[in-house]
Amino acid sequence: MRPLLFLLMATPALAADPPACTPAQFGAVACLSGRLCECRYERGGSITGLPSGVRWNCSILRPSCGAQEFMAPPAPLPNLLLQLPPPGMQQPPPRW
Repeated sequence: MRPLLFLLMATPALAADPPACTPAQFGAVACLSGRLCECRYERGGSITGLPSGVRWNCSILRPSCGAQEFMAPPAPLPNLLLQLPPPGMQQPPPRW
């Protein structure tokens, strides 16, 4: 009974593997962890510690996917009337 319970609990972890990102899938997109990730070439370097190669780009700049949380539109800006002097006319100095 216990081995069966262990197998049932381990099955969801096996199904959570992300799709492979290989040169054959270059440009493909997938929804991973709520982000629309793109399979693309990423440069490596000494700072990141990763070699150059093809991998998923899931950076903060990528759009989210799945259920979107809709927000209310921003409030419109008040109508501002800017009075600029006509061209060639100097503006008087401010009175402080």
